[in-house]
Amino acid sequence: MGDLKLFRLNGDSVDELEGQSVAVEKSLQHILERHLETFLGVRFLASEHSTGKRHAGRIDTLGIDENNSPVIIEYKRSVNENVINQGLFYLDWLLDHKAEFELMVMRKYGATVSDAIDWSSPRLLCIAGGFTKYDEHAVQQINRNIELYQYKHYTDGLLLLDLVNATTAQTVHIEDDTPATTATNRNTRVKTVSDYLEQANTELTDRYETLKAYMIALGDDVQTKILKHYIAFKRIKNFACVEIHPQTAKILLYLKVKPDSITLEPGFTRDVTNIGHYGTGDLEVTISNGEDIERAKRLINMAYDVS
Repeated sequence: MGDLKLFRLNGDSVDELEGQSVAVEKSLQHILERHLETFLGVRFLASEHSTGKRHAGRIDTLGIDENNSPVIIEYKRSVNENVINQGLFYLDWLLDHKAEFELMVMRKYGATVSDAIDWSSPRLLCIAGGFTKYDEHAVQQINRNIELYQYKHYTDGLLLLDLVNATTAQTVHIEDDTPATTATNRNTRVKTVSDYLEQANTELTDRYETLKAYMIALGDDVQTKILKHYIAFKRIKNFACVEIHPQTAKILLYLKVKPDSITLEPGFTRDVTNIGHYGTGDLEVTISNGEDIERAKRLINMAYDVS
């Protein structure tokens, strides 16, 4: 776990700001919930959601992220509280109550978002003033998407959220419950990005691996998430989404870069702000060769820095 320090520069002098990392108070939960997309890239659904008489619990915060994955957020309010185990309990509850969650999403964000929910990768986010080395070790042993965030509250209205640990579960995408017993069903099944990656030739695969290696090397906070239609590279929020297109031998990057902040190059970069696409990010970058990868690195860096 890193020991982050925050300083104020006053001319020739430097003052260290003292941050408080006490147990999470209710007021902090309310602040995070009011600005959940800004802080964590998660759309807010519910606060203190009851799990019913049988489970007799309350999920601190429920949401859905930019990749349409369900999100549970739990806050550690006392030193002895085992927030990770509690969150895992609620995660199991959520997977047994998919219809209830889908109805909540439909009522708040509409049928399009509800239909797009990705149940292959629900996330558990735990927020606390601090975690022990045992907490960090424990999440590494669990095949679930778990992220540990440490927070510090400073004077002058400053709030620090530090992603101190993240694990990514292996995901398996299931199309539906209907067996593909006929040639027609097999041929009409919607292909995933994993399917396209398997179909890619050696040259296209090597290009993707080069891009992947570059983005992972940007920082130890980079996470890779294989979704149905694209592969997301994220810190706290997505900074790049990758689509593989074997038929055209191209890779499409969708970056969190404002298209009007750069000079667009026809055939290489495109503003897709008002054009439907799977990945998050309004700047589309087309990778056709190794030279394009080198040209794209500056844009990838820009997206990483603001995510």
